[in-house]
Amino acid sequence: MNGAPVPLSILDLAIIGPGQTARDALASSVAIAQRAEALGYTRVWYAEHHNMATIASSAPAVLVAHVASQTRSIRLGAGGIMLPNHAPLLIAEQFGTLEALHPGRIDLGLGRAPGTDPTTTRALRRSPMSADTFPDDVLELQGYLEDRTRVAGVNATPGRGARVPLYILGSSLFGAKLAAELGLPYAFASHFAPHALTEAVALYRRAFRPSAQLAAPHVIAGLTVLAATSTRQAQEQLRAVQRARVSLFFGKGRALTDEEADLVLDSPSGQQIREMMTYAAVGSPDEVRAYASRFIEHAQADELMTVHPAPTLEAKLRSIELLADWGSSQATRPAMQQARADT
Repeated sequence: MNGAPVPLSILDLAIIGPGQTARDALASSVAIAQRAEALGYTRVWYAEHHNMATIASSAPAVLVAHVASQTRSIRLGAGGIMLPNHAPLLIAEQFGTLEALHPGRIDLGLGRAPGTDPTTTRALRRSPMSADTFPDDVLELQGYLEDRTRVAGVNATPGRGARVPLYILGSSLFGAKLAAELGLPYAFASHFAPHALTEAVALYRRAFRPSAQLAAPHVIAGLTVLAATSTRQAQEQLRAVQRARVSLFFGKGRALTDEEADLVLDSPSGQQIREMMTYAAVGSPDEVRAYASRFIEHAQADELMTVHPAPTLEAKLRSIELLADWGSSQATRPAMQQARADT
């Protein structure tokens, strides 16, 4: 990190709110990306989840294609594709197609978790042991997207030579070590798994090896943001978000009442929910800006991947706007160095 202002990006979880359909959530994703583009955000990513009734981003490549057709310049991608669920060739073809349709705008973040529960993992026809081959799968995928396939006689079409930039996602030292060894950007999921943030980033920076894609380390840190006109509004939104997460994790398929959710939140069982939001900028514009500045230094981040979980689309867009005001007050930062080899 060189002290220069950091770019702002968004992780959109495509949340299906109460009384909404998946179509509603996907329409909101388009609106969020369009607003982010107009405000100068760097990228919007979508995460692969399965068998979660409140998340509509189970097929990130399809969602990226749709949003890209409704925007003009903002980068879009997966944050991430859970590679153990897929054959590397299939992902190379999908993202090679996206790059062919929207050149220079597509990112591919990769994670090794299944993005779901063990039963759904079996339904995906994947073995829990698939994660063990993640490093090799990343290299195979990288080969398809460049022009040096690791499987003789097999090429990705589209995909070959597309050079879609890869990002390693993680919440532990494993991802940090792999990203450093491969010379790839590292995105830490501190917006929901905060505990190893500083240790993982330090390891990544210390062990980083320059590559054809990336000349110097690039850390993306996740940050939950609930920015509102007043502190009270932001705190009300925070409680609503916490209640929704209690229902998701403890509701056993049903939405809990506010009273039931509060009982869980205020009990030892609610500690997990509270800890997930260890890194959260919540409050008025000034409070959020001050927190974001402190977090950047704490995380040694080169880029913020912000999550705006406010309960309504209007509140999400307002949070995105208020944070962008802080971002625009920073001096223009040079684009991330991706010294790619010419071919």
